Amino acid sequence: MTEIVKAVYEKGMLRPLQPLNLRENQTVRIQLLPAEAAPEAESQDKAAALIKHLVAAGRMRPRPRRETIPPDPLSAEERKALADRLGRAPGKSASEMVIEDRG
Repeated sequence: MTEIVKAVYEKGMLRPLQPLNLRENQTVRIQLLPAEAAPEAESQDKAAALIKHLVAAGRMRPRPRRETIPPDPLSAEERKALADRLGRAPGKSASEMVIEDRG
């Protein structure tokens, strides 16, 4: 989960300005973007809030997480076995169909 949250630094601690969806003792990584030095951070905050609102209203679906898509769905051995099976399939070969199609 990636979330952009405004916080205030007080008495040696960061205090978020909105509730956080975190478990107790959950470890997170923090990237500091001072609001004065980075005006684009505020527009990113607004964009993130708008996206969150649209998802909650059912007007937008969240972007699928990349980690749910396997980097390579087939191993080299599986690809070779599939190519061998397709090569032995009855009918015309792919190259014959392409040549026919191109006429």
